[in-house]
Amino acid sequence: MPDQTPAMRPPDDSTAILARMTGMHPRMIDLSLQRIIRLLEKMGSPHLKLPPVIHVAGTNGKGSTTAFLRAILESAGLRVHVYTSPHLQRFHERIRLAGQMISEAELCARLLECERINAGDPITFFEITTVAALCAFAEMPADIVLLEVGLGGRLDTTNVITHAAVTVITPVDLDHQQFLGDTLAQIAAEKAGILKPGTPAIIGPQKPDAAQVIEARAALLGAPLLVYGQDWTCYQEHDRMVFQYAGGLLDLPLPALVGQHQIANAGAAIAAVLALADFRIDNDAIAQGLRRVEWPARLQRLGSGPLLQLLPAGSELWLDGAHNPAAAAVAASALAELEERHPLPLYLISAMLTTKDTQGFFAAFNGLAREVRTISLDGEANIMRADTLADAARQAGLAAHAADNLPQALADIASLSPAPPRVLVCGSLYLAGHVLTLNEI
Repeated sequence: MPDQTPAMRPPDDSTAILARMTGMHPRMIDLSLQRIIRLLEKMGSPHLKLPPVIHVAGTNGKGSTTAFLRAILESAGLRVHVYTSPHLQRFHERIRLAGQMISEAELCARLLECERINAGDPITFFEITTVAALCAFAEMPADIVLLEVGLGGRLDTTNVITHAAVTVITPVDLDHQQFLGDTLAQIAAEKAGILKPGTPAIIGPQKPDAAQVIEARAALLGAPLLVYGQDWTCYQEHDRMVFQYAGGLLDLPLPALVGQHQIANAGAAIAAVLALADFRIDNDAIAQGLRRVEWPARLQRLGSGPLLQLLPAGSELWLDGAHNPAAAAVAASALAELEERHPLPLYLISAMLTTKDTQGFFAAFNGLAREVRTISLDGEANIMRADTLADAARQAGLAAHAADNLPQALADIASLSPAPPRVLVCGSLYLAGHVLTLNEI
């Protein structure tokens, strides 16, 4: 077939544009603000023209906290822009404009304009796509912008904003050490890079080393802190959630997201919206937001679909994007609580990146999970071989075997388990997206 002339070629779709953008810089991750600021200035500095911003950083829980924020704010009738990463199935998930996921046409137009203005200069994929999001946010009216940090904080591309209405730092723990540092204090210093002078900062539960660094940075900047356990707290009481702060006590429904850790994430979101002091955000909006919140692949139970059909009747299939030891410990704790209420034999299916602490991850499930089935994912960079991952699980004290793919792993578990099993698929957000796609959700 002869080559098409430029006029005959079909227009770019977002997949083609995004694929081109992955080759603009030799490294996918290169923490710096120089390249993105250069492009933003060429684009008319949209990062300086945004609605009020809530900026969210942390190792674990920042996505869930952002989801709670969005649900509460939208329940109050506010128009909310949201930027999160990574996506699970489609890139469009990362950008929500005034309550709606960005359309294909809008996304393509924004990406092509950024590509044109950038004119071939080196820039990472995350940087140029963040510019596209910020341009869209600046031009479409909204009441507030939720910006979730991609990696770290101080040099993350979202940290180009000079002002924020509120900042939030969710629990900080070890992850991405190759970029952020080998100690909890070093990583906390990177997360604390989003703090702004005079801007209230909501601080979720922290280990002492992280808390000390965050508090020192806030004192240096004059950023008032609202700290979990000191200025606000939240807990479950019977079948309700209690949020307590200087302004009083809120009696609320339990969050729709599963696990005790989600109560703390919800609490951080509540503290943030209260710090806005917006009369439109009342207790009813907070309660409604807790009920309506959605955040896939965070201890999500899959209630139907072809993957669940591979297991015996009465089985449970759970999906969680946990990929570091701290997140694994949180997931294991939630499943241990579930085991007390409704015992079922627990099995894991995992795929993980080569950059992760695999033994530390699996150690959280020692004594809880009966066995692990490990898989690899074709086409994903830095995914660990299934047999290597199985070795890591065995070194952590778990029985483990490699499987060729996810359906085989489920079939193996179905044949092994003496009773309908509870299966947790975990270890990677890439794996979570793969599961949702295969399960046709």
